[in-house]
Amino acid sequence: MDGAISSNPPLIRFRGVEKVYGEGEAAVHALAGVDLDIHAGEFVAIMGPSGSGKSTAMNMMGCLDTPSAGSYLFQGVDVCTLGRDQRALLRRHYLGFVFQGFNLLTRTSAVENVELPLIYRGMKYGERRMLALQALAQVGLADRAHHAPNALSGGQQQRVAIARAIVSDPVVLLADEPTGNLDTRTSREIMELLTKLNREQQITVLMVTHEADMAAYARRVIRFVDGRIDSDVERKEQDHAA
Repeated sequence: MDGAISSNPPLIRFRGVEKVYGEGEAAVHALAGVDLDIHAGEFVAIMGPSGSGKSTAMNMMGCLDTPSAGSYLFQGVDVCTLGRDQRALLRRHYLGFVFQGFNLLTRTSAVENVELPLIYRGMKYGERRMLALQALAQVGLADRAHHAPNALSGGQQQRVAIARAIVSDPVVLLADEPTGNLDTRTSREIMELLTKLNREQQITVLMVTHEADMAAYARRVIRFVDGRIDSDVERKEQDHAA
């Protein structure tokens, strides 16, 4: 682990985290006692076969689900002790989400899609419009602000989704298969954008992916198998130009 990162307390800490769905013989142990630390400023790829627990772990980190057992600390706060409304506030103020399917509102413009998290915060129109336009500029879409999603390419739609995720200045960006619906060239562009946001803005990026060439952009790769961490590897800087 990089010394500048590991010398600080972890941003995210799992200790003995378990997640069980169902009961009795029908019980499924999605997570089976996971210990994990993630520090601010990391870019982590989470991999594993279907049913390995990687998506459950991501949902847990995103405060979309809670452990059946064990503890999850976010910036030292025990998320398991928070009520539903408190977890919603944590998501709203600290986390940004990017999904494989973009999840844009089809009948609203790009800038209106990006404004959504700020509307939930109660921000006035003028300020949220300014911040939304700035976020679109950050992802290279300043000239597409008033286009509807159906007038944008898949890569452009994912850039809008990333702008929506970063407009509220999150501590953590959680990306669930962000290149799953994109071709290879566009996937690389999206990964380069995520890398830039991580390096230049120090946004912690947590990405679930099944694609090894996309995981190679991360500095750390965690692989889940059968609800447990099978490997946790720190990667060296790599050139992705090829």
